[in-house]
Amino acid sequence: MIGDRWGVTDGDIVRRYPCDDLVASPELRVWRGVRVDAPPEAVWPWVAQIRIAPYAYDWIDNLGRRSPPQLLGLPEPEVGEAFTTAGGRKLGRIVSVEPGRQLTASIMGGFMSYVLVPEAHDATRLLLKVVMRTGRLTAAGLSVGDLVMARRQLLNLKHLAERAAA
Repeated sequence: MIGDRWGVTDGDIVRRYPCDDLVASPELRVWRGVRVDAPPEAVWPWVAQIRIAPYAYDWIDNLGRRSPPQLLGLPEPEVGEAFTTAGGRKLGRIVSVEPGRQLTASIMGGFMSYVLVPEAHDATRLLLKVVMRTGRLTAAGLSVGDLVMARRQLLNLKHLAERAAA
């Protein structure tokens, strides 16, 4: 499918993600990934902070409100709480969390898992997989749209975590 992969390896594609257990036979399956030059403990707080802002293109999905450029000291995310806040509205639900390792949420009928994979030299692979049951044509459109937004989000989280770890 067009736009279904960005920044991922074959190993990232075949690994099991928590969202894989939540949708049987998804038409939409997309993978995103980025290498962060910071250890997982420096990356995780930024992933957890998605609860208060989307960290993608704020002018599109946050009604121009800027995602915070600093950590706000939030408590660990919990199953059942809102996944994110965009444009002042709470959206989605956290369905699974392992602090420091993965956050899985549902939003707009889909499920997504953010997974942190430690690498050598205090680096982290920040991976995102999205799955959804939908029509084939809709899946193609969502794949491209998600590519644009998720790419920006992961690059923003990378920059913020690297800056904080420096």
